Amino acid sequence: MAAGSFEGQYVWSPAADDRALARACMDVRTGRYLSAHEVLKEAREDFEVRAHRSLVLASVAADSDLAERWLAEEPGPEAALLWARVAMLRALRMADAGDRRQGALARIAQSACERAAKLLPKDPTPWVAQLALTRLDRPQDPAPKGLLTAPAGPWYLFAHILRLDPWHREAHHRFLSFFFTRYGGSSGASWDVAAFLSQRAPATSPLRLLPLVALVEDYNPSELLADRTWEQPQWIATAMGIYRNWLPRVAGYRFTPVLDLAYLAHALFMAKREFEAREVFTAMGPYASRMPWSAFGDPEEQLTRARRSCGLPVPHDG
Repeated sequence: MAAGSFEGQYVWSPAADDRALARACMDVRTGRYLSAHEVLKEAREDFEVRAHRSLVLASVAADSDLAERWLAEEPGPEAALLWARVAMLRALRMADAGDRRQGALARIAQSACERAAKLLPKDPTPWVAQLALTRLDRPQDPAPKGLLTAPAGPWYLFAHILRLDPWHREAHHRFLSFFFTRYGGSSGASWDVAAFLSQRAPATSPLRLLPLVALVEDYNPSELLADRTWEQPQWIATAMGIYRNWLPRVAGYRFTPVLDLAYLAHALFMAKREFEAREVFTAMGPYASRMPWSAFGDPEEQLTRARRSCGLPVPHDG
């Protein structure tokens, strides 16, 4: 599904052109959960869409009692999944804020994930929510062979998810983030894991973007020539490979994969490949994500600078 043309303003909604999800988010904000049930149930067989929709809905529901109320009033797989996602987000937010309640919330979230997993055993989403929580308790399973740094981590849980869905996008991103320095990992481990996971993935998979995600995570503006990193041959080759092999597939997606497109557009722009970046921005239409731009400053300013350099319209031009 095409994102449509740019009409003068960025659309920052994570629902992007998933109109059913956007409507469900509006309903959740007003305390109604019927449409949330519908969009989650409709995606039971599409694990990528179910993961994305449940995460977006949970981000809207996390500051209210809607998930708890839904689970109490009409328990079922969809209510259980939203509750697991909400409980996960709350636990992670508390941890990031250094709040001492994080332990109790993590236990609640773990229990919620287990409940959701029992109701639909083939759905990887509750397990992915558990994977997100592992950065709080830091499991140390041994790494498989083939990694230079052999970093310990939640390998067993990750392997279970891959048995359910071998190329699950969020699972790979959650697993990689476990090794980020800010969560107690190391730069070497995150590079190693990103390379290992991306090389396993098909050439046409968006998982080939994982090294570019690690590159943004590792960005340090105080380092000499930090912004020139993307101009190194290995990163140009990575970005161009994704551009050639994955970007043509995006037109066949049910919904615009805004975040993945943003990472690709950013890498191409930083590599001074404006022609290719322009094509990626065009595929995004008006939809925008705060990452990766926010790692470099104000996301709207950074996005505008990149679009302008590619000869594309920006909000205050119209």
